Amino acid sequence: LGSAWPTMYPEFGVPISYAGAISMIIAVGTVISSLMCDRLIRVMSAGKITAISVAMTAVALMGFSLSNSFWMLCLWALPYGLGAGSVDATLNNYVALHYESRHMSWLHCMWGVGAMIGPYIMGLALTSGSGWNMGYRSVAVIQVILTLALLASIPLWKHKKAQRDTGAAKSEKVISLAEIIRIPGAKAVMICFFCYCAVEQTAGLWASSYLTLHRGVDAELAASFGSLFFIGITIGRALSGFLTMRFSDVQMVRAGLGIIAVGIAAMLLSVGTAVSLGGLVLIGFGCAPIYPCLIHSAPVHFGAHRSQAIIGVQVASAYVGILLMPPLFGLIAKHISVAILPAYLLALLAVMIASHELLLKNARGGK
Repeated sequence: LGSAWPTMYPEFGVPISYAGAISMIIAVGTVISSLMCDRLIRVMSAGKITAISVAMTAVALMGFSLSNSFWMLCLWALPYGLGAGSVDATLNNYVALHYESRHMSWLHCMWGVGAMIGPYIMGLALTSGSGWNMGYRSVAVIQVILTLALLASIPLWKHKKAQRDTGAAKSEKVISLAEIIRIPGAKAVMICFFCYCAVEQTAGLWASSYLTLHRGVDAELAASFGSLFFIGITIGRALSGFLTMRFSDVQMVRAGLGIIAVGIAAMLLSVGTAVSLGGLVLIGFGCAPIYPCLIHSAPVHFGAHRSQAIIGVQVASAYVGILLMPPLFGLIAKHISVAILPAYLLALLAVMIASHELLLKNARGGK
């Protein structure tokens, strides 16, 4: 949406700010479906949920490509968000239960690869003269092929370990949101995920503006380092996969938090442009292990029988952070100053560190 919107909004006759409305609809749908995953997993397998969720996003993307009015984009944003949340929570829980921490890091590394490829496909469609519609249609076709592959792979999801763990999960009643919140450590992990995504998305969205408006960095250089932030997360997760063979999830999360702190400190120090730019890249590297390692440790902290419910709430909390905190900093930048960005990130990081330590103290298996 971000790469296509400058071309799209004049066609629909709406202000450029309306992209935020579409993003909010998608985010709300994602939160709702993430919270519903614990119920869904009791009536169908993880493989079927994943296949259906990807199919929903394929239909939504095709709907985007056929839209000729803004309200149609809003309509198709609903299945897009609902599908995205289900596949996120379900896949994360499946990998947390059945695979090692390195696989979780590599899973999220592939998310970064996809996040970079999507805008590239849209860029090709726009520069070739095919239009933004073809960009969406191309990704929709890829999603259709992926859906067919997932449907064909459903028998592979049904190995004995999966059946045993799924049976254990289904033996308990559905856990309501109120009951989840009362689980020791649940509130702490929800705050942790909220703050993590708030840091990641706020830094990714506003760092270029901070470097340009406050540090006087050339706009093109600032934009390139803004992209390096996300490349740093992707490469960092690829490397984290190997590091998790030596270090525990807790150690990886603490290391990531420490690297983010060093990166923010570099941005706070007025010792030159290079240090500020390096600090931004460090924040990206620090972000790399936190989300996948926290997700992977959910069965250890809360038990395999509750992991789907917990991970659903974790993903929902993450998207609430994405929904609220970057726009909040936008208001701060407008009415106060963009120079506050490092302090804003530091405050979120402090809450994240405190909530992570509280999680380890209260949750099952915490050390």
